[in-house]
Amino acid sequence: MRQELLSLPKTLADDVAKNLVMVARLLDEDAPRAYEHAKVALRLASRVGAVREAAGFAAYHTERYQEALAEFRAARRMSGRPDLWPVMADCERGMGRPERALAMAGEPEVQRLDKAGQVEMRLVAAGARRDLGQPDAAVVTLQSPELASTGVHPWTARLRYAYADALLEVGRAEDAREWFAKAVEADHDGLTDASDRLAELDGIEFTDALDPEAEDDEAGEEGEAAVEETAVVGEPAGEPGVSDVDFTDDDPAGDDDDLRP
Repeated sequence: MRQELLSLPKTLADDVAKNLVMVARLLDEDAPRAYEHAKVALRLASRVGAVREAAGFAAYHTERYQEALAEFRAARRMSGRPDLWPVMADCERGMGRPERALAMAGEPEVQRLDKAGQVEMRLVAAGARRDLGQPDAAVVTLQSPELASTGVHPWTARLRYAYADALLEVGRAEDAREWFAKAVEADHDGLTDASDRLAELDGIEFTDALDPEAEDDEAGEEGEAAVEETAVVGEPAGEPGVSDVDFTDDDPAGDDDDLRP
């Protein structure tokens, strides 16, 4: 990217670079703002391949798939690199054209991809199968030497997760649980919610200790419990056993804290 920016006057190159840095920083946490920075960079240097690629990813993350596809095509023409092929196919899915994504999965360009790119293409093809209502075909699509490998690579967790999710859709819950567990083992960076999906299959529910809505719900439940206790204690004399009951709550915060991650 730096090499490409050297073709611009220095002041302009600096301005473009600053916006590209902001695109990279914001893309995952605030995609709309990343998109705005990408549009600025695009206005300044639309003939730079790296700028077109960044604009494509910003559009992709804000679900502007037609715009993203146009930018990726432009970046690919400028650079000649094949690595954008899978995300271009996924844009076709985003525009409701899964059959085109499947056609791209069979093109010779796929053979030019590195291992990571080929795995991405397989994930896109499996997603297209599911879009077309072919979940069993999606399961078969994901079965590959990369899935069977015991090694952990940057794409391993996502591949195992996709396979587990596809298995769950075809009703193979036990197999899905096994592969969600394998995804958890490989997901060192928390790229997926495999641990949550695994807990869900095991019937475990978690409470977010930092969620104010959850705290309000707990406070409401405690308040309702207190009202019910007061109502019972205040019943007319003669009710059997009321005076012998100890309504003191030794742990007002409840025991649910032990269940929180």
